[in-house]
Amino acid sequence: MRAEKLARAFRPALQILNCSTYFYTTPKSGDRTYCLLYLLHSMPTKVTINSGLITINDGSSFLVTASDGSVDDNQPQGFFVRDTRLISYYEISLNRYKLLLLASSNISHHSALYQFTNPQLATINGDLPSGSLLVTIRRDIVGGMHEDIDITNHHSQPVEFQLMLAIRSDFADIFEVKAKNILTRGETATTWKDGILSTEYRNGPFLRGIVTEAICASSKVSYANGRLMFDVAIAPGKTWHTCINFTALANGNVLKPQDTCAVSHNTIAAQVRDEFLLNATKLRSSNAEITAYYQQALIDLGALRIEVDDNGHKFWMPAAGIPWFVAVFGRDSIIASLQTMAVYHEFARGTLVRLAQLQAAELDDWHDAEPGKMLHELRRDELTKLQQLPYNPYYGTIDTTILWIVTLAETYSWNADINMLNECLAPLEKALQWIDKYGDFDGDGFVEYLTRSKQGLRNQGWKDSGDSMVYPNGQLVEPPIALCEVQGYVYDAWQKAALIYEVWGEQEQANNLRQKAEKLYQQFNDRFWMEDEGFYCLGLDNNKQQIQSITSNPGHLLWSGIVPQERAQKLLERLFQKDMWCGWGVRTLSAQNPAYNPISYQRGSVWPHDNSIIASGLKRYGYHDAANRIAEGIFAAASYFQAGRMPELFGGIERQDNNFPVPYPDANIPQAWAAGSIFLLLRTILGLEANAQARKLKVKPSLPEWLPDLELTNLAVGDAKVALRFWREKQQTRWEVTHLEGELQVYD
Repeated sequence: MRAEKLARAFRPALQILNCSTYFYTTPKSGDRTYCLLYLLHSMPTKVTINSGLITINDGSSFLVTASDGSVDDNQPQGFFVRDTRLISYYEISLNRYKLLLLASSNISHHSALYQFTNPQLATINGDLPSGSLLVTIRRDIVGGMHEDIDITNHHSQPVEFQLMLAIRSDFADIFEVKAKNILTRGETATTWKDGILSTEYRNGPFLRGIVTEAICASSKVSYANGRLMFDVAIAPGKTWHTCINFTALANGNVLKPQDTCAVSHNTIAAQVRDEFLLNATKLRSSNAEITAYYQQALIDLGALRIEVDDNGHKFWMPAAGIPWFVAVFGRDSIIASLQTMAVYHEFARGTLVRLAQLQAAELDDWHDAEPGKMLHELRRDELTKLQQLPYNPYYGTIDTTILWIVTLAETYSWNADINMLNECLAPLEKALQWIDKYGDFDGDGFVEYLTRSKQGLRNQGWKDSGDSMVYPNGQLVEPPIALCEVQGYVYDAWQKAALIYEVWGEQEQANNLRQKAEKLYQQFNDRFWMEDEGFYCLGLDNNKQQIQSITSNPGHLLWSGIVPQERAQKLLERLFQKDMWCGWGVRTLSAQNPAYNPISYQRGSVWPHDNSIIASGLKRYGYHDAANRIAEGIFAAASYFQAGRMPELFGGIERQDNNFPVPYPDANIPQAWAAGSIFLLLRTILGLEANAQARKLKVKPSLPEWLPDLELTNLAVGDAKVALRFWREKQQTRWEVTHLEGELQVYD
């Protein structure tokens, strides 16, 4: 039997085993055993992000524990509600003996299960052999937290011992927990009454609390010395049970848990997630890995949904990431919404509404706010409440306002909702005015950033870490900085806003916007192009000189369309040179820069969302193979991460036959625009562009060898829904409409 035939024969089984999809690159040996071993050898190692931790959430409440369910107050762990740690220490023991962990895992985004047994321990009836007890703990997050504890006696004799739960609360601010720099400011009081443990923290107007109550317990609970205690007696083969309810208190709001008592259930947020999964675009492919990555990305975005209320109408927007960014974030939510447009454009609707609700109305240096500006971040933590941090909300972002305009136009192209467009008229006009008056604050024709807040962000583009902006010699760049990609966003925003004004019949305003865009196009290409490098500079510094560092930022210019066609090829070639292309993706910073560090946050790492935008830009300019090359690198990296779940970022270490992508230690996972990169890369491969107002959908598919076929169903364009099938025939990609509800012209 030839090796190629054997590879095809074993393909279904190997896909189940999560083997590499490159089955046909096999030795030309006819030996059956050798061929199979070769294929199995290609199975990727699984890389764990934030190993040793379990994270669950529901809405903005979340829990981070060690794998054994414990919480260490010296680590960034605990139960958090509204940006405050309500449980900072948790330990379970039997007669003060620590349990032995058997297994633990998430079982949904809001539930986790921990299984233990006992070590050998002394009891009043003598020594209890190790492995005699099965201890099961299940935790559910929904507003508050619910915990089920079940202990089954598999010993031949009755057992008696004391179950102890050590619980402490420091009510630490989320920013200080993450930084491991906690200061105690207010007053904490604990009371025990009628079987209920209440701990409250107050610092001026800031109030948080946690109420702990045992319910459905097989024996009475007592409290002393910081511990809940149960005297447990279990006959052979019997099970002891208790539930623990943790109710969160937040400035008058009471967030009660759901009483589940180990019964299978769904939280309200989980029901919303299921509704999202039902209505989102579905994907199928014979490449089982791609199908799995897509489904995991759907699940992750479903877990990140934040409710938006617009005059009684409910919408949803994506939070930035779990665990540290379960909050309204301008840039992250906008980009994730753009990435998800062909999957579920209602996300974008919710994001547009919420950001418009929070649009700045006045100048406020503390919050880096300016009239018409969209926010960066909204928090409800103690330091923000007491005006020691500016996040209520904070506006230190240079690109969110501009990308809001781009997203408004793109959303309309997918939903054709004129009511949405009309409701956004005032926010749009304010956003456009902000670009002219405050974005370009020195009047040089380019938008730049400079923080005025004492606690503001030094850098305000998407690379917003303090050390991300460097010269070619590795030295830090001092703001104000006019980033190259921001000028591209402005160009695109003006072009797209012109289309919106044409929908409203305001042709004069549309013409004015296009004239401004054309002027920027000329100025930008004169000032930002580096002829010797065949590339655009990172930006202009505070002296209006080029920052001639080689970075991934210019890749976004292709996405915005501000690059002349004759320069696009040079950009492509430079992006794929060895110092920028590591094989998994495009690095954020050239490996030739002295500041390069492949495992830093933004000085040489690989960000999936960054790469998805670059790939989309390459597709726009007709470079299908280059776009697919980026997609292959990102998907290859995904094959190494557990469940194919994309982390926020990973190391820019060169890809080789004998290595794997190295995760960034503190990467958020799931993370909205990392999950969204899966969607945008697949949309890019298929070349989907909607014009819902004209009831049209353009496709320009170019399937690579590793993705021989793909089918989309439930794809919504306006009020129509369509199913499309794509497949390869030799080197060509074919497609057909397999189902259509409503009126829609699909063309290439």
